[in-house]
Amino acid sequence: MLAAVFSYLNARFIKLPQTIGLTILGAILSALVIAVGRMFPQLGLIHAAQRFVDGLDFRTTLLDGMLSFLLFAGAFQIDLAAMRGGRWAILVLSSVGTVLSTVIVGFAFKLLLSFTGPDLPLIWCFVFGALISPTDPVAVIAILRKAVMPPTIQATVAAESLFNDGVGVVVFSIVFAAASGAADLTLGKAAGLFALEAGGGIVFGLGIGALAFYALRGIDDYVVEVLITLAAVMGGYAVAQAAGVSGPVAMAVAGLILGNHGLRHALHDATKEHVIKFWELIDEILNAVLFLLVGLEAITVWTDTRIMLVALAAIPIVLLARLVSVALPLALLHPFESLGRGALPILWWGGLRGGISIALALSIPAGPGQPLLLAATYAVVLFSVLVQGATIGRVAGRYRVG
Repeated sequence: MLAAVFSYLNARFIKLPQTIGLTILGAILSALVIAVGRMFPQLGLIHAAQRFVDGLDFRTTLLDGMLSFLLFAGAFQIDLAAMRGGRWAILVLSSVGTVLSTVIVGFAFKLLLSFTGPDLPLIWCFVFGALISPTDPVAVIAILRKAVMPPTIQATVAAESLFNDGVGVVVFSIVFAAASGAADLTLGKAAGLFALEAGGGIVFGLGIGALAFYALRGIDDYVVEVLITLAAVMGGYAVAQAAGVSGPVAMAVAGLILGNHGLRHALHDATKEHVIKFWELIDEILNAVLFLLVGLEAITVWTDTRIMLVALAAIPIVLLARLVSVALPLALLHPFESLGRGALPILWWGGLRGGISIALALSIPAGPGQPLLLAATYAVVLFSVLVQGATIGRVAGRYRVG
């Protein structure tokens, strides 16, 4: 209901991009609830609102429910031919770039806390680096649809975001297990787990995509075709998670296969449009709900002004880490593959963070450092969606002119 009301208000009066408008309206609602609750504490409004938002279980809703649909729908719309022009950049940025950003953010955040406090063990700073380093494909693809840029750059930014999301979740699970004492972190063990989950996700996604492709070729009924794609997403994600491989990576691969080879060679012209429109609608509806939830999560974060000031300082840290983790791989790849002048600023500024980072932060158990990590995550995500999301079109326009 809130998503429908806010979508109407945004489309009728505010006229911002959907993701930005809903995030702003959700955050404004959160701020109003907090302001009224502090003026009239006898109402118990803040506590009731926090209890309501906590009851939504954002982490489970996103990571175990919405994410499989959103990743598949995002990959379904990417042109594989355009993506091939930046294939090595996508591979290196989504793997090496994500790990490099995790390390840079971890050390820089530890340095920040040594001056500002409260202090956190270095391993927990790496946990923050792991959850904030992957760019959110949901936010990135939603914003890129409105931006005008060369197809290769657009496909590279979108695909890198899809795959570094899966890689980031894997890195987070490894570092988080070490921080919480559930596992001993050694370089060899971490590399093995990374290869198993990320590599296994690619292989599993290829298998699910191929299975769905051959099933689609044998029929000419759009209802059954939609059901097959839904089965590939829901069943494929669940089985991938149970098998210990990356469900997000698997859905990205399956979406690329069915959105390219599937549309061209498995679906008939009469039914193709139904499948495309179905997944576009699913994508738009879930995006509306997700970014409204991102705005509403402010209720659980805006409780300590001092922590929020420290959290704001995390924004330039994350931006700097993204710049280095993009610039260095692009410089090393330049003799073999060049994306052209202006690729760096677009990849840097277009690296938006979104609901996935918040969901990972909410999975951290209650403890002395949890409020700070959650506040820092929310500050970065809010800046990313509202500031970077609102200005990436201008950056892309400058690149197009150049």
